Amino acid sequence: MKLLLLGANGQVGWQLRRSLATLGDVVVATRDTDICGDLSQPRRVQEAIRALAPDVVVNAAAYTAVDRAEEEPELAFAINGKAVEAIADATAQIGSWLVHYSSDYVYRGDGTEPWVETDVCEPLGIYGKSKLAGDIGAVRNPRHLVFRTSWVFDTWGGNFVKSILKAATQRDELKVVCDQWGAPTRAALIADVTAVALREVVRTREDASRAGIYHLAPSGDTHWNEYARFAISEAMQRGAPLRATPDKVHAIPAAEYAAKAPRPANSRLDTSRLRRTFGIALPTWQEGVRAVVAELTQPPLWDAALKERK
Repeated sequence: MKLLLLGANGQVGWQLRRSLATLGDVVVATRDTDICGDLSQPRRVQEAIRALAPDVVVNAAAYTAVDRAEEEPELAFAINGKAVEAIADATAQIGSWLVHYSSDYVYRGDGTEPWVETDVCEPLGIYGKSKLAGDIGAVRNPRHLVFRTSWVFDTWGGNFVKSILKAATQRDELKVVCDQWGAPTRAALIADVTAVALREVVRTREDASRAGIYHLAPSGDTHWNEYARFAISEAMQRGAPLRATPDKVHAIPAAEYAAKAPRPANSRLDTSRLRRTFGIALPTWQEGVRAVVAELTQPPLWDAALKERK
């Protein structure tokens, strides 16, 4: 099997390099490779897909700057929407499967019940609207797997866990939002589930019965404040020199944080369809955070994480 991976330098893309290698030959396309992986140039990406004729295209590239998207709507829609549509058309033409990653931001984020894939999508901001445009574009290829996920983190790249641990080394007290709920999702989990699902669907190339949109997140839910306190507690148990202890992480409402772009208050995702279709058991969110903190608190990674920008 030949797989083309777009966005291989991101959090999810980095883990996909590992997980997809178990399925076949992985061709990596980024902004820096000869094979065009730059979603701001959709025609060139289409040309690369047609030339390589892969069995699967996995698109882990995206515009992810939630606040900046409010100021750059055209760029956000170009990368998250129009480019995905172009990729879907190219893969459909050659009969390839398309894997694409979406977001909890496509929902309006009210209530307390987990969202299901058939719920009406009413995104609050530009980022969510651009991701929804990508979902609509991706399904133009009948052989599609769209994974909607939430609160992505890992040891690679910038994310909340690394930012909060860095802040805890610099300050005695922190303020973190307590009224937005979801499930922190490790990129490694996303990558591993992707490989499991692809292994199943590609076996029957002509059968697209399991194509569709799936929610992908660990079990359980939490809010950002509890998430921060858990990560700090885990780091301290492993000897990390933190100034802000869990009891010094103060809870504040999202309104006090005053972010430029609106965030969904309820990002809980019902994963029943994913688990039922592919027979997947999902770990708790705490397991993923615990594993990443354990890796980050090792001396080489810890030093590197402290030097990174938020």
